[in-house]
Amino acid sequence: MFSIGKPITSMTMIPKTFWELKVDVNAYKDHKSDGLATQARSGRKFEIIDSSQIPIFKRIKVRLLEDGYICWLKVKDVDGLASYQKSWKPNFLSKSDIKARLPKVLSWIERTSKYKNEYLWGGTIGPNFDCSGLIQTAFASQGIWLPRDSYQQEQFCESIAFEKKNFEGIQAGDLVFFGSKLKCTHVGIYNGNGGYWHSSGTINGRNGIGLDELHPTNKNTVSSYYLSKLRSIGRVESCHDGRTLP
Repeated sequence: MFSIGKPITSMTMIPKTFWELKVDVNAYKDHKSDGLATQARSGRKFEIIDSSQIPIFKRIKVRLLEDGYICWLKVKDVDGLASYQKSWKPNFLSKSDIKARLPKVLSWIERTSKYKNEYLWGGTIGPNFDCSGLIQTAFASQGIWLPRDSYQQEQFCESIAFEKKNFEGIQAGDLVFFGSKLKCTHVGIYNGNGGYWHSSGTINGRNGIGLDELHPTNKNTVSSYYLSKLRSIGRVESCHDGRTLP
């Protein structure tokens, strides 16, 4: 249809075409809301799904290819700032390759935590993240793609049986999921010795990235609150294939 690398314009924003971002962009939940749904870093790929709202709302509906996330981009944010791609294929890694990269995933979060940051709903670019955005971006930094939201990440992981008293069965790099009995609403990553990194909000949280503990004797209010919401532990053993998840 187009030559590879051709810059996107409002005239080439055609459904079923693939593009690579050259800039970081915000993404929205619908064609007119300004509520942030997620963010997409430069280098990410997307497929255009719907361009019918360009004349009125100046937005396109897209699927971010690495995690299958459906969202809306403002035309002005991508006009001339994405290039045409003929196709896209997911990058798969073996279980052993993923396990070998987990120390660098954890190191990335520790380094990132040292920058001034705060909790941002929908944040995946940094320095401000939401809980699942932090986890997704940390894994993506090592070429491991996960679904976008915490409940999707919980479903994606291999469930791990564990002992709360001594944390037997949990390994550094496992994901820690929190919420109600009905649904997962928060996620962190286990760093060993009962601790986990996560980005939490202002209510019952740290308003940004912090290190908390699963140990029941810890008297910290944030740790105690999330321990009361602990749902499950999951292990990342594969890369997401880009399918859109419910």
